[in-house]
Amino acid sequence: MAIVVGTIIGSGIFLVPTEMMAAVGSSGLVYLAWIVGGLLSLFGAMTYAELGSMMPYAGGEYVYLRGAYGDRTGFLYMWTWFAVAKPASIASVTSGLARTLGIFAAFHWLDTVAIGSGHYAVMWSQIFAITVTWLITGLNYLGIKKAGDFQVVFTVLKAVLILVVVGFCFSSALGSWENFSTSVNPVPGGLTGFMIALIATLWAYDGWNDLTMVAGEVKHPERNLPFALIGGLFVVGVLFMATNAAIQYILPAAQIAASPRPAVTALSVVAGPAGAALVAAGMALSIFVTLNGTVMSGARIPFAAARDGLFFPRFAEISPRFKSPAYSLMVQALLSTVLLLALGRFQQLFELAVFAEWLFYMLTATTIFIYRRRHPEMARPYRVWGYPVLPAVFVLSAAVVLYSSFAGNLRGSLIGSGLILLGLPLYEWIRRRYAKPELSGSEM
Repeated sequence: MAIVVGTIIGSGIFLVPTEMMAAVGSSGLVYLAWIVGGLLSLFGAMTYAELGSMMPYAGGEYVYLRGAYGDRTGFLYMWTWFAVAKPASIASVTSGLARTLGIFAAFHWLDTVAIGSGHYAVMWSQIFAITVTWLITGLNYLGIKKAGDFQVVFTVLKAVLILVVVGFCFSSALGSWENFSTSVNPVPGGLTGFMIALIATLWAYDGWNDLTMVAGEVKHPERNLPFALIGGLFVVGVLFMATNAAIQYILPAAQIAASPRPAVTALSVVAGPAGAALVAAGMALSIFVTLNGTVMSGARIPFAAARDGLFFPRFAEISPRFKSPAYSLMVQALLSTVLLLALGRFQQLFELAVFAEWLFYMLTATTIFIYRRRHPEMARPYRVWGYPVLPAVFVLSAAVVLYSSFAGNLRGSLIGSGLILLGLPLYEWIRRRYAKPELSGSEM
């Protein structure tokens, strides 16, 4: 549950209220977007809970896709996450941590040049982000137990800090319930605006799927995976709604829509610079814990593929002492370092990952129908409630998000599709050299 809660709650809840309010213009529609986004994420988590309890193996979505659609689809998923999505996510999180800490006077040096000049300058913030990447990678190298203990302790601390922020806001005499009835002229408004707000909430909730990637290292996964996925999302939903309510209690709609960091602005009103520092510290802690969960889950995907003979064998190596996917962790950190040193290109790669992630969310959810039909005999310690309606709703919703991402960034989505397809010739070469007999999708 700490992996679910800690990975989902990053900086998003502190930032996306601005985008949401500007898109829909009213408190009621903002909350509707939070509720719809939470329900859709819950439907996805419930679908994944059945898959995870049925196949509790490292690799998560890779395992489900390979079993349902064969080696080629499993490889393309692994390739997309390995080459773009996870390194870009790690690079994004660490650079975001550096930018957040830059709010404090003690960290202003992060915005200065460390090496070089002009286009070839390397900032201290980049070096800091790289250092943090390798520190968290080292923690995960020491094993899932130490990384998991870190996740539990700091996720609890993160939740406490969020509740402190909420308490400060609601106990302030400067707040007003009338702020919930204020509005702002939305741009673009209507259905388009609501979709923008909904996608923002889905990104804030994003990360619930990461637990399935370390399922092979979870004790009693048939019981704990469904509990952690579904229970973790409920905890996140409560914290998200409470934080959003606290911000709206202090700030009217127009001020929320205009503020780049509404949570910081709200605490500045309530407690001055000390309040802003408290929120910034909470954001930094949130980002740090998210990074641990992202590093922990990402390295298991190429490890699982290499174990099946679908990637270079060294990625299947496990540390004899710490029992962690050592080589996979190191290469993941190296790719993230490359992206951090080429920050401009990193932003473009991160945008490309949006399309790819939702494509595979949709495909993974469809596998539940295939397993129910082809393998009714498989043990299912947890069965998704409302089957087949809830999984179908999630698949259709993911398709809508996929379409919105594609239409909103056509050039980037086409390039992203091209990057995914580049994995096909690599797959053919690896299959001829390393692969075990292909899993057709009709066998497990």
